[in-house]
Amino acid sequence: MMRIDAHQHFWTYSPAEYPWIGAGMERLARDYAPRDLAAVAGPQGVTASVAVQARQSPEETRWLLGLADAHAFIRGIVGWVDLRNDRVAEELARFATNDKFVGVRHVVQDEPDPRFLLGEDFVRGMRALHQFGLTYDLLLYPQQLPAAVELAGMLPEQSFVLDHLAKPRIKTGELAEWRRDIEALAAHPNVACKLSGLVTEAAWRQWQRADFTPYLDVALAAFGPERLMFGSDWPVCLLSGEYADVVGIIDGFMSALNPAEQAQIWGETTSRVYGLRRIE
Repeated sequence: MMRIDAHQHFWTYSPAEYPWIGAGMERLARDYAPRDLAAVAGPQGVTASVAVQARQSPEETRWLLGLADAHAFIRGIVGWVDLRNDRVAEELARFATNDKFVGVRHVVQDEPDPRFLLGEDFVRGMRALHQFGLTYDLLLYPQQLPAAVELAGMLPEQSFVLDHLAKPRIKTGELAEWRRDIEALAAHPNVACKLSGLVTEAAWRQWQRADFTPYLDVALAAFGPERLMFGSDWPVCLLSGEYADVVGIIDGFMSALNPAEQAQIWGETTSRVYGLRRIE
């Protein structure tokens, strides 16, 4: 069974380029390169990955694509382009010449408007993605889920991937409203979901595996294994747990699933949704 990490990051650290790495996050304030990922992922049987943008910069997207060209285990790049730019299709066309450019993401969680996703300029840019066969990764907080539900319904031909289960408030155990909106989003068949980023939404390094079970149960019931994928969110996950810890949470949760269902979550969903088979 192939294991693909559907969500990880690389960066060459500088405080100016990564201002979101603040106090208490010192472990992230260093370079993280492909060799560092291979050292922790390989022992867990993870042999391929999708690298995701961490800066809203086309220069970073070009840099990530260069890493992917140099390292075969980086199977895809979810980069950033300014979807509100009138000439977004031209920029997408340039990146799309590289088969490893598989998707786009914007850091919507930092946008103060809970309906940012539905802005006229942004939606216009979103409509350009489908012609290039690109996914759109949704990086959201729970209060932004209703706008994502509406967007997924507006663009039924566009493939969406929800990152980090929309960052549920695991630390405080809030569930009901988040579950309602996750179920509404999952009702759209063009949306898949990453089982990623959960340890950083729990009490850092004080969590128990059982803390995640209610949220993983909701995701499994809503999306089914055919629309779920494993993601580590490494190295951000290191704030709250090691790479092996993150893998262990998903391994433990999936122990009740049959081998075919496990294979979907560990790699088949990622390969299908991001179109990784075309570069195998």
